[in-house]
Amino acid sequence: MSVLSEALARVKPSPTIAVTTKAAELKAAGKDVIGLGAGEPDFDTPQSIKDAAVAAIAAGKTKYTPVDGIPELKQAICAKFKRDNGLDYVPAQVSVGTGGKQVLYNALMATLNPGDEVVIPAPYWVSYPDMVLLAGGTPVIAEATAETAYKLTPQALEAAITPKTKWLIFNSPSNPTGAGYAWDELKALTDVLMRHPQVWVMTDDMYEHLVYDGFEFCTPAQVEPRLYDRTLTVNGVSKAYAMTGWRIGYAAGPVELIGAMRKVQSQSTSNPCSISQWAAVEALNGPQDFIAAHNDIFKRRRDLVVSMLNDTPGVTCPTPEGAFYVYPSIAGCIGKTSAAGTAIDSDEAFATALLEETGVAVVFGAAFGLSPCFRISYATSDDALAEACRRIKTFCAGLV
Repeated sequence: MSVLSEALARVKPSPTIAVTTKAAELKAAGKDVIGLGAGEPDFDTPQSIKDAAVAAIAAGKTKYTPVDGIPELKQAICAKFKRDNGLDYVPAQVSVGTGGKQVLYNALMATLNPGDEVVIPAPYWVSYPDMVLLAGGTPVIAEATAETAYKLTPQALEAAITPKTKWLIFNSPSNPTGAGYAWDELKALTDVLMRHPQVWVMTDDMYEHLVYDGFEFCTPAQVEPRLYDRTLTVNGVSKAYAMTGWRIGYAAGPVELIGAMRKVQSQSTSNPCSISQWAAVEALNGPQDFIAAHNDIFKRRRDLVVSMLNDTPGVTCPTPEGAFYVYPSIAGCIGKTSAAGTAIDSDEAFATALLEETGVAVVFGAAFGLSPCFRISYATSDDALAEACRRIKTFCAGLV
């Protein structure tokens, strides 16, 4: 008899972490590998944030804190929501966790019962469906194809909702596509939700500040204030503030839900790292000018990658509104054979052959729920991106 739980059998390890690990192993073995799998800015954490962490250590702020965040951080989060999104919250409505992933997981664990459904637009971040399954719920996938710029349509959302639907998980700008929803596009979705009062909204706004070409970010409770009482607005400091390893995510929502999430966290990790919390206070309250400077670099990299991929045989790459990913289609490559003799019968086969034959690590589209595609993270140097795209072009040109 296996000691492992039935719940664990329902889920799979994170494919993005698997790709990053495989690339690191090959690189350690002396292979020339360019890793484009990790969703992590290559910028260093800004100095003022690092200084705040050092000051917290010097001041002895190294003890346990309240389970879901210190008062100073909760106040900074409330100020951020008011400043950036026009949303009014009080500290009792705020939860701080060990990264955005824990915040999402806490909410699902606190609310899902067997049979509850969660609508997830595809392409989706790889962890959403598995977290739903671990929590005992049922993921319902609503496809958002390249024809709709990888954005969920009101019709597709309406079709996915049933009397069993408890949550919609909404991510804009998106991981993996970078697609961002404009105000009118999001309003069309919230209009659907207003017809289904049993459906709550879990927004993942982690890439809020990483937007380009004048795109204006908005979030569901901001677009439709009547959804405020059934929305959990999730965010964090990982991406915009280059603080992935600090592991601070946060959310705001109804007091009852936040209390339930606190109960889950109290019996798992308890409080997030005290030093990271003080660093996050500085991130949210301190200078923000570096974000625009970073975005200028990200936009340049995005344009480089999109241009080179669209000049690659069999590949079509839309231009995303935000985040630091592109999600090109490889429909023109499927059914062919690589120069080394590998049959390209799926995007997973494409990604595997690309890594083994050229040393370029990407994440295959099936991991995100929509094929045949792959994801590139362009949060790395221009030179590495240009060389990777050259290798991808050579690989695709060699397919027969």
